[in-house]
Amino acid sequence: MSDIPSIAPPGMNDAAPGFTARSTAGTIALSGFRGRWLVFFSHPADFTPVCTSEFIAFAKATPEFDKLDCALLALSVDSLHSHVAWLRDIHDRFGVKIAFPVLEDPSMIIARAYGMLDNGAPSSATVRATYVIDPAGIIRAIVWYPMNVGRSVDELLRLVAALQAADRESASTPEGWRPGQNLIEQAGLALDVSSDDIRNGEAWYFREKRA
Repeated sequence: MSDIPSIAPPGMNDAAPGFTARSTAGTIALSGFRGRWLVFFSHPADFTPVCTSEFIAFAKATPEFDKLDCALLALSVDSLHSHVAWLRDIHDRFGVKIAFPVLEDPSMIIARAYGMLDNGAPSSATVRATYVIDPAGIIRAIVWYPMNVGRSVDELLRLVAALQAADRESASTPEGWRPGQNLIEQAGLALDVSSDDIRNGEAWYFREKRA
């Protein structure tokens, strides 16, 4: 595994820290995902109930992520052997194949580089973080959940679709936006608003835009 220096964790619109690590699909480098979107998520531990429910949901939603040209990549501090055994057991018990790679991070180097762990944390027991990374390798969204609450895979799908639509149309997305619905124009500065807009009662701060 490549050695990542200990620095402040990245935020939104920062470059995602690079890494190379072993996974259930062979050696994986973050740079290999350039050119497409990526949902990179950590889970507290293998063979745990909430994580199992999430992995099954991610697996079932993989075709929908594929339609968005978005890859999935998971990580925990468990060993590669543990990952393989867990994924095999999920397949045997639930009939669900986990096709996306799962990285091992026993030294917690990657988790700490992304801020998934506190620098003094001895384990990843409280980590349930998700990073949406764009085709240029920039972190566009960060979502954290507590250990005892599972993520909404449907919301992550919606989030990726919303980011893509906003980029494509140079617009914003309203609350709960779904593909096919109208977007909204990005709010302009007050100096850009004409007196006619105000006199005519125009909602100059909220204008819909067709997707």
